[in-house]
Formats: sequence, structure tokens, C-alpha cells
Amino acid sequence: MRPTSVGPRRELQGGELLYEAIAQRFARAILGGTLAPGEKLPSVRQLRRDEAVSAATVLAALSQLEGRGLIEARPRSGYFVKARAVLPVPRTSAPPAHAASALEGVSALVADVYRSASDPGLVHLGAARPAPELLPAQALGRAMSAASKNAAAGGVDYTYPPGLASLRRLIAQRAVAMGCLISEDDLVVTGGATEAVQLCLLAVANRGDTVVVESPAYYGVLVALEALGLKVLEVPCHPDSGLDLDALEGRLAAHRVAAVLAVPSFSNPLGSCMPDPAKERLVRMLSAKAIPLVEDDVYGDLAFGPARPKPAKAFDGDGTVMYCGSFSKTVAPGLRVGYVAPGRWRERVEVLKFATSSATSTLPQHALVHFLAEGSYDRHLRTLRARLEQNVARVAATVASSFPPGTRVSRPRGGCFLWVELPGNVDALRLHARAHDAGVAIAPGHIFSANQVHQNCIRLSCGEAWSERIEGAVRLVGRLASRLADAPLPLSPS
Repeated sequence: MRPTSVGPRRELQGGELLYEAIAQRFARAILGGTLAPGEKLPSVRQLRRDEAVSAATVLAALSQLEGRGLIEARPRSGYFVKARAVLPVPRTSAPPAHAASALEGVSALVADVYRSASDPGLVHLGAARPAPELLPAQALGRAMSAASKNAAAGGVDYTYPPGLASLRRLIAQRAVAMGCLISEDDLVVTGGATEAVQLCLLAVANRGDTVVVESPAYYGVLVALEALGLKVLEVPCHPDSGLDLDALEGRLAAHRVAAVLAVPSFSNPLGSCMPDPAKERLVRMLSAKAIPLVEDDVYGDLAFGPARPKPAKAFDGDGTVMYCGSFSKTVAPGLRVGYVAPGRWRERVEVLKFATSSATSTLPQHALVHFLAEGSYDRHLRTLRARLEQNVARVAATVASSFPPGTRVSRPRGGCFLWVELPGNVDALRLHARAHDAGVAIAPGHIFSANQVHQNCIRLSCGEAWSERIEGAVRLVGRLASRLADAPLPLSPS
């Protein structure tokens, strides 16, 4: 006889909460269209039998689905899939096919955006990272304490490049599980993914060279390219399938390119994910031309589905791919621990690491060894992915119900942000300024392109824990956008 339960069953295989697993399965069926709006869910009694769980577990799962706005309870009738307004995805951009200097004239705006991320008086819809309350502060604190007690000299000495061997070994093990042929000796520990990317660019490009990036591209990358004196060649990026490989092929035929810098899995800001065949084609294309691919996989661990996507590095047979990652978006931005597997440029990157920053902080490396080795990271990831998927769905639903007609929004399958295309007459810079004055930080589309081809787009972060305050802030941005959309166009000079 199965034992009875007075509350929701707490554990499932691997430590995942059982009611959350049930809710996730139904959420994917709803979001994927298997369960259509208006369709009735099985009764609580039927779900108890089907899932072999208690009524409390079923009700907890239904409550979570209801809280996400995916289902609704109808008196005396049961639970039904809730009708949702679904907006079209943003259009693929059409950046010019010539190289440009990075972020000409808007670096000050980028500085304004990242300064606002630390302003406690603002509601933060601009920063593309999970909020501190979604990160494993207590578990990380325990790991840091253990590291300070057990690490040699308390972690106060340098750990020179390539970094702590035990950490590189754990990272390599995770990479192998993703299909990458990487050993600990292939890795260099860095001060976050930003340093990893910069070291790769320093290793393969000289001042004045041209680097291919996605359009739209993360503004931090564009600032780094500008600081290194590199030119930017933008390639369109589709909101679903990522980098347009036909357009890339055309750009490579017409230009001499030092490197391609891309985020194949959950690009920032679109959230697009290239299918495996496209990643393989990308790697083969660049390998044939001896052009390095700098792959930024910082969001790869934040997949919404049960399977993490393969990196492009998994298709690398000759060291063409310089694979960059970090724990900043998943564990703690303040740790500043990233890594790079630079392929055939490994020795050069290690020397550059020593020349530019000597070493990555020792104690955070030891803490991450504890956090990874004891399984805390994978348990945390399961919860974080579910929370972020919920947040993305809630922000998207709020955009659909409160932004002006003609708005389009991305449908990411991972990450923690949405790309919103507004009606053509809405200037994102004006919206950014008005939202800031009203106490809300957003990221205007101007700073995601060297050619400023996204002037009616914004990026919204979904990394904050969902609350009435966050919902109100999204609705406020929608009202401000609606006013700008309704405003008469300025008269052209006669």
C-alpha cells in the first residue's frame, strides 16, 4: 500500500521538487501548443491517479500553473488553459554589409545603462542577469567558508594562469558531458566571460581588424571591441534560429575578417538558439577559412527545457572554436570567475591572461570547486531555470496585454531577457529617458548595434523575482510606449 501524504511530495529523482516537475511538464505542453487555450485539464482526482501523488502535490502544481497565468480555475468546472495574447516575434534586422567602428557616439549611453543597474531607487528591467534573490547565496556562503578553511594559505596567494587545477577539471567534466573534447589542460580560468572574450580577441586580432558580431549584439561586447580598436561587421540574427549563416557567408566572401564573435545558445538580447546542424555548419564554414569562432556560452546553462543545448565547440575538430563561459549568470556575478578553452590559441591566451591581470582571485575558485563537487550547482540550476522560465512567460504576457498595437516580442527558450520591437515611430531612447524618470531602468535598442539599427527596440530583463512591483513596472513602460506611439510625428522642415 502506498503511504499517504499530508503535503506536496518534496523530492524527485535528483532532488527536483515533484510538484514543480509536474507543473513544468504541463507548462511546456501549454506553451508548445499541445494543450490549447480553453482546453480542460484532468481533474485533481484523475491527476492523482495518473501521477501517483497526493492531492496536495497536485494542487501545488496547479497553483504554480495558475500563478504563471497559464491556467484558470472555473467554479464547479475545474481548471482550463487560459487564453493568452501571443505577439509575433521581432523582425530580423538588416544591418549594413560594411564594417563600422563600435558604438560611435553612444558609449556614454552604455555607461548610463550599467550605472542605473546599481541604483536602488530604480526597478531593474535593464540588466540581463538573475537578481540576487534567485541566486544560491546561502549555499555559496557555505562553500566560501569551507574554501577559506581548507584552501592553502586561506586562498590569499596567487593562483597563476591557467588557474586552479581542480576547478578546471570540474569544468572539463561538464564540457565533456556536453559533447566537447576538452581536458583541464585546455582551459584557462578568467575573471568572468568578459575577460575570456577579450583575451580571445587579443590573441587573434590586431587593432584595425574587423570582427563579425550578431545584430543585435550585447552592448558590452561592442564596448570591448571599441576599446580594442576593432571594427564591427554585423550579421543579421533571427529571433528563433540565431545567426543568419547565408548572410555570414556573403560577408566573409566580401571582407577580410579576423574573428567571428557569437552567442549560439540564447543570444543576448534575442534569446535565439541555433539548431545543432546550424552550429555544425558555422564551425565547418569558419574552419575552412581558418577564421576563429569566439563562442560566448555564458547563458547556455539557462535552458528552459530539460536538455542543455550543445555548444558550437562540440563540433570543433581542429581547435577553431575559442569557447568562453562563466558562472556569473548562474551562481554569482560578484565572483567574477569565468573560463576559456581557446583551442589552437591556448598558449597565447594564457600568456595574455598573465600579462593583463596576473591571476583570477583564488578564494572564489576554491569556493566554486566545493559548490560544483557537492552537486549544489545542478540542484540550483534546476530551480533557477524554472524560475526564469516563469518570469519570461509572465513578462511576455504583461507586454502582450499592456504595450501598444504593433509590438513584437521574442520567444526565448533560455536566458533571462526579452527583446521587444515597438511600433516604428517609438524611439527607444526617448522611452528609456521617460522610464528612467518614472523609476524604471530598461535597455534601449540603440546600444545593441554599432550601426544603431534597432532604434525602436528595447531589452527587458526577466531576472528579477516576479512581484506586483515588477508587473507594475512593465505595465508602466507599456503605457509610456503607447503614449509615444500615439504622439503625432514632428513636422518636417519646409
